[in-house]
Amino acid sequence: MNAGDGSNASPPLGAFRVSARAGRARAGVIETAHGPIETPVFMPVGTQATVKALSSGDLERLGPRVILGNTYHLALRPGAERIAALGGLHRFMGWSRAILTDSGGYQVFSLRARRTVDDDGVTFSSHIDGAPQRLTPERAMEIQALLGSDIAMAFDECPPSDAPREVIEAAMARTTRWARRCLAVAPPPGQPQLRFGIVQGGVHLDLRRAHLGELAALPFDGFALGGLGVGEAPEIMHGVIDQVAAEMPALRPRYLMGVGTPEDIWQAIGAGIDMFDCVMPTRNARNGQLFVRGGRLNIANTQHRGDPQPVEERCACECCATYSRAYLAHLYHAKELLYYRLATVHNLEHYLNLARRARSAIESGTFPPTPW
Repeated sequence: MNAGDGSNASPPLGAFRVSARAGRARAGVIETAHGPIETPVFMPVGTQATVKALSSGDLERLGPRVILGNTYHLALRPGAERIAALGGLHRFMGWSRAILTDSGGYQVFSLRARRTVDDDGVTFSSHIDGAPQRLTPERAMEIQALLGSDIAMAFDECPPSDAPREVIEAAMARTTRWARRCLAVAPPPGQPQLRFGIVQGGVHLDLRRAHLGELAALPFDGFALGGLGVGEAPEIMHGVIDQVAAEMPALRPRYLMGVGTPEDIWQAIGAGIDMFDCVMPTRNARNGQLFVRGGRLNIANTQHRGDPQPVEERCACECCATYSRAYLAHLYHAKELLYYRLATVHNLEHYLNLARRARSAIESGTFPPTPW
């Protein structure tokens, strides 16, 4: 049966359907080659083909439908061509669900002391051995095709939030030119891959709207807000999200890149954002910070050494179901490797459950202004 024969046909890849709304918050589904992604969705960050401290089996038990990899890092090590020769990123890391790959645009910001930008692309001095690494829009798309990700991000220039307005305007113009070049690259043969554009403009609402207008005219499958959470005050960031999210194309997924705390994510869902990623749950876990409803627990604090409670009551993760705060504190102070796995499991469960609760509340029409 073809797509025009009736309602029993499977949705086409890349289709995005909004199934429920509560105010501006929305629940939807993105169709990918590795299964549907229900939104709102939090994507665990697996920069180097691994969500730190976890196996693919751990991730499957936690339940994310999509994780994130990184073009720049995987091109450096082990190399995109090697991953392709080994069957692609899914097979390489033993992950059967969807993968989104960042294009390397964030490294234009985070590694700015080690890179030079020109109109054609970016030359990095490798953080591993200093060797030059060249990324252009064409090479970024080629790498993502070799990796075989389900969603490929266009290559962009992400300036710091405090950059002068003229620097931000130049980055916007360059990002638009690069977006067109990314779209001009032929899609990987026989391999469905969605492509998302990235809206820049710093904290200037007029620039954000202008750049959104330029990118929305291009045939991307989804659109992201980049260049937020890069040094600006939280209230300024939320103001930009609140104003711009509602103006993003309604029939495409909306993705807020690299943000942020549970409260940030909940507020952005309320503004109409669908997709999120952030290193905070995994990085904070390694540094002893565990997320609980309404705040954070620092497992290094003395009072936890004799505490028989789980990290969080009513949390269904393996860590909370089996182990006490006292045990976690012991592992942390002893620098036992098991700590990193259990703490990461808990923090990711906290973030993933936040997105699940948001979806449920949107579907029931009861989405509240705060997550707790």
